[in-house]
Amino acid sequence: MAVHAHPDDESSKGAATMAKYAAEGHEVLVVTCTGGEAGSVLNPAMDRPEVLANMTEIRREEMARAAKILGVQHKWLGFVDSGLPEGDPLPPVPEGSFAVVPLEESTEALVRAIREFRPHVILTYDENGGYPHPDHIRTHEISMAAFDAAAEPDRFPGAGDPWQALKLYYIHGFSRARMVAFHEALTAAGIESPYAEWLEKWDPDKADVMERVTTRVECADFFEARDEALKAHATQIDPESRWFAVPRDIQRATWPTEEYELVRSLVDSTLPEDDLFAGIREKVGT
Repeated sequence: MAVHAHPDDESSKGAATMAKYAAEGHEVLVVTCTGGEAGSVLNPAMDRPEVLANMTEIRREEMARAAKILGVQHKWLGFVDSGLPEGDPLPPVPEGSFAVVPLEESTEALVRAIREFRPHVILTYDENGGYPHPDHIRTHEISMAAFDAAAEPDRFPGAGDPWQALKLYYIHGFSRARMVAFHEALTAAGIESPYAEWLEKWDPDKADVMERVTTRVECADFFEARDEALKAHATQIDPESRWFAVPRDIQRATWPTEEYELVRSLVDSTLPEDDLFAGIREKVGT
């Protein structure tokens, strides 16, 4: 089970891994906490009045297409997108939106999903949300709370029979090390790199998230599915953007993995890992 804040997050964070495990016959469920109603249209080709007027319905259709491409199941948790506050000082997030719904309420909704699906592995965001969007931070909070609560019979007794997931990982995305590798590979191939400016502005004192990574899943054969799932979110993803700046053959040769940090485990596994099911296969035969 991968727990995400908005539709499109599942396709930009760990999508190739999910497609890989789904192709191997594992059941894979994406839980999307909000409908992404507050997302801006980031693809100029979709910035049209009829799109803006039907954003909720369109984002649901995009999510359905992405899930089909990845070969995964999907569940809406049903909360309202909080939006990304902007300004100085930052305005409060809207009343009733996901980030300010009482934690017990949103945790119970995820506990219900966990007990229904009964995953062995849960993927979510780190304490910073991957980036500091209030919905991403809330996704982290309810994932951590629900991992424990789902197994406790006296917590949310009306939300199904208890279930103990065995491992919980943080999904880690675009690290400095990955950016450097792609920048150097593009330069060596005589292709203009879109990462030079980012690297020049990178704070040398800022730790690279790769220092936290415990698990690298090789999934290069599923990069095409990842990219097509991203493009399915046409309101959010410009097909001409830097998301697709690195040719897939260079990606496969340079960085064929997606990265994770193991933060909770009830099984024995040796770090570093190359499989999210390490230790679980031996325990339950999956």
